[in-house]
Amino acid sequence: MADGEEPMAVDGGCGDTGDWEGRWNHVKKFLERSGPFTHPDFEPSTEALSGFRQIHVIDMDTIDVSNLNRQFLFRPKDIGRPKAEVAAEFLNDRVPNCNVVPHFNKIQDFNDTFYRQFHIIVCGLDSIIARRWINGMLISLLNYEDGVLDPSSIVPLIDGGTEGFKGNARVILPGMTACIECTLELYPPQVNFPMCTIASMPRLPEHCIEYVRMLQWPKEQPFGEGVPLDGDDPEHIQWIFQKSLERASQYNIRGVTYRLTQGVVKRIIPAVASTNAVIAAVCATEVFKIATSAYIPLNNYLVFNDVDGLYTYTFEAERKENCPACSQLPQNIQFSPSAKLQEVLDYLTNSASLGLVDGQELAVADVTTPQTVLFKLHFTS
Repeated sequence: MADGEEPMAVDGGCGDTGDWEGRWNHVKKFLERSGPFTHPDFEPSTEALSGFRQIHVIDMDTIDVSNLNRQFLFRPKDIGRPKAEVAAEFLNDRVPNCNVVPHFNKIQDFNDTFYRQFHIIVCGLDSIIARRWINGMLISLLNYEDGVLDPSSIVPLIDGGTEGFKGNARVILPGMTACIECTLELYPPQVNFPMCTIASMPRLPEHCIEYVRMLQWPKEQPFGEGVPLDGDDPEHIQWIFQKSLERASQYNIRGVTYRLTQGVVKRIIPAVASTNAVIAAVCATEVFKIATSAYIPLNNYLVFNDVDGLYTYTFEAERKENCPACSQLPQNIQFSPSAKLQEVLDYLTNSASLGLVDGQELAVADVTTPQTVLFKLHFTS
């Protein structure tokens, strides 16, 4: 910001505290009086505006120059810094008495004790695996007494996602409403290319990049034996990019760029600022509803699309009776008496509905022993 330039609201508002007179007047209209759409538990009062001041932000990514056109918290000076830290600094400066704690980590780096402390969790994740993980974590926090769910153990999950001009938001009450696993088929399958095309008949720049990622990297191991490809490491991406250019030139294929290479390796989904803003607003509104009970929350899935005009639709996603995550029912797996252990393991590792991932532990009980036997799954190519 230039010297003498008046601070804008987005840069912290007026004054040194980032606050101004009448800032919350529009919110008071919802919280200091009742209405026809308020939640049955809502009690109008001035204390309802006290809100919550402890917020934790988890993000394992750093700010790239491509983020600046669609994420309004970041500035050019922030490039290379952790997103969580920059966001926390901005919010702490903008909202007085608010304490935002950043975590430059993966969500998987924290245990159940950490997640149990929160009243609401909001997700803006870019992978189905991460969504399934946090879904499973919140379900594991539930307490049941004689088969009856204890409502006090529920941590609401608000999930939002965007892809180009399309987006969705949902409210999940673990153990009560449809969870991520219940509606897993709503997520589009990951785009994969046939191996025969990648290896012998590449036609697209993506084919060249996938060839280097899937075949050349494991074969050449350019950064040492056993070093996995890291999509967040610029040196790894640069190596993939250069090798992809070489392969593309062999087949007269144009269009291999550094950005495309990064997108293919990291499975980056295109983002549009306006779509992000709409879905973020929906998620923030649902947090407000749940935290204050000023309005009945979304029930429970919203779809947004402005590819051609503007379209929104809300429906109630239904729970699966036999959901492997939230149904509390054992999963029946049938094998012949002559089946070998390897067949059982192959089934467990290849069955997508079970949601098992590499490194996950399985506890196996048997009538011959009072102890459970722990198995750790390792997927090998």
